[in-house]
Amino acid sequence: MSLRFHEIGETNHRILNPFTEEQLMLLGEICRLDSGTRQLDLCCGKGEMLCRWSAEYGLIGVGVDISTVFLEAAHQRANELSVSERIMFVEGDAADYPEEHHQFDIVSCIGATWIGGGLVGTLKLMQPALKDKNSFLLVGEPFWIEEPPAEAYDMIADGDRELFTTLTGMYERFESLDLELVEMLLADHHGWDRYVSMQWMAVSDWLRQHPDDSDAEGLRMWIENSKREYFTYGRRYFGWGVFVLRQR
Repeated sequence: MSLRFHEIGETNHRILNPFTEEQLMLLGEICRLDSGTRQLDLCCGKGEMLCRWSAEYGLIGVGVDISTVFLEAAHQRANELSVSERIMFVEGDAADYPEEHHQFDIVSCIGATWIGGGLVGTLKLMQPALKDKNSFLLVGEPFWIEEPPAEAYDMIADGDRELFTTLTGMYERFESLDLELVEMLLADHHGWDRYVSMQWMAVSDWLRQHPDDSDAEGLRMWIENSKREYFTYGRRYFGWGVFVLRQR
């Protein structure tokens, strides 16, 4: 999916993952946030995590994203919640963000592990910014709920059988990096249904308003394929969660 399709499809989203507002705030409790907490959020999207946590707890944060559309929404949200003085947003490729070694209590990448070529590479990219061994890594990542049919790999993972794994496989990947899994929050069917179906409405609205746009046909094909993928395999076999990790 192109960045533009992503921006259009998530026009109506504040949280750009199958994660509920209640789960987002519960995650803040799990991370023991307070006014001294500093967070780096890679691929921050519309900045909802940073803004809500700053409003609730006084968190100080930096969000990095490549999308000017999402960052504009992030700035608006920060102003709306009166947290602009505590939250900074940076436009750029999160994979190339200058390393600030040992500066952050929380380093997060929620649903965008492509920045490091996958889960393991992204976690390696995130670790140097952690302040100490009590600091948290937050990673949002899909997983296979159970072993899917071969066709599901083709439809969801472009045929790559190593891209995603089961929960057991994820645990093994964490262990391979000597990271301790201390908490997790998993999406349920309600969260997934809301996330994907909000895309359908946003794309439908956009296509009705821009029927002659050069991307209209490609966007239409993408959203129809997305629906078929979700109903055929995604809803049954594909999970998603945020995993809370610490260095041993």
